[in-house]
Amino acid sequence: MVRINLKGIAKVTAKGRTYWYAWRGGPRLCGEPGTPEFVASYNEAVENRRAPDDGRFCSLVILYRGSRDYAKLAESTKRNWGPWLDRLSDYFGELRVAQFDRLEKIRPVIRQWRDQFADKPRTADYGMQVLSRILSHAVELGKIAGNPCEGIKKLHDGSDRANRIWTDADMAQLQRTCRADIAYVVDLAAHTGLRQGDLLRLSWSHIGKDAITITTGKSRHRREAIIQLYAALRNVLASIPKCATTVLTNSRRRPWTGGGFQSSFDQAKKAAGLGDKDLHFHDLRGTAATRFYIAGLPERVIAEILGWEEEHVAYIIRRYVDRSAATRAIIRALDRAENRT
Repeated sequence: MVRINLKGIAKVTAKGRTYWYAWRGGPRLCGEPGTPEFVASYNEAVENRRAPDDGRFCSLVILYRGSRDYAKLAESTKRNWGPWLDRLSDYFGELRVAQFDRLEKIRPVIRQWRDQFADKPRTADYGMQVLSRILSHAVELGKIAGNPCEGIKKLHDGSDRANRIWTDADMAQLQRTCRADIAYVVDLAAHTGLRQGDLLRLSWSHIGKDAITITTGKSRHRREAIIQLYAALRNVLASIPKCATTVLTNSRRRPWTGGGFQSSFDQAKKAAGLGDKDLHFHDLRGTAATRFYIAGLPERVIAEILGWEEEHVAYIIRRYVDRSAATRAIIRALDRAENRT
């Protein structure tokens, strides 16, 4: 077999699957490496990069992929957005750019594309977010006069997210059937509020005498999350065996990868009978925020613990903290104030 050396190809592994791209940030390639289909899709991507039809939507995707705005995105965001950029290019690619300036014509087309995912509102809105970013970049370049995505309502109402936290019963149901290595991650997430990426890279060296201190990936490590070692959190950490430099390891006693954990977590959730419940791993941050709020911690302290922007913490608390828990916390605060007078 003749081996062809294709330059610049990028390999990305997400959720247990491997994807190949013509270059970092470029279009996804078809077929398996070494097959004629793979080589053909690579050659097509390179040719399009050299001479894109700048009158069609596909050129806007190429321009966005090569922009500073795209380069500034976190690597995790690029991994998530890459497949969406491919889908959008496939669906809208041959439409003339000028059509996106005719709102009465293009908005029904955009809604029709979005409604393919109507049974998964969060997915639909995520795709719309990526499309809107491409079109906003096109506006900045002067390719179109305005962003036709603006004014199209979201399908998912994020305001009810507060009622979707993991309760103790939910966690117990999952932990009855899941492996211990998955249970440790879930338990630690609910007690720290750390995002999945930060949690999986958490090292024993991040744990001091009185607190866990770790820079957050979301802030590109410019901000720290500081979680005081309260009794329940100490108990969780004490239950986790030390198998590596990272606190959390998989069943082979190796550090988790993001895709490997997410795949195992999804399988464990389904096996526990929670597959139809609208609960996601990131909702464990809401569980942690609720616990902190119920304990009477002020919003400033919760912001510091979770690594959130202090000016946005009130909004995030309203969004994630269970309303009945918040009400009970306010009643206790009022009772304490009454007893002091």
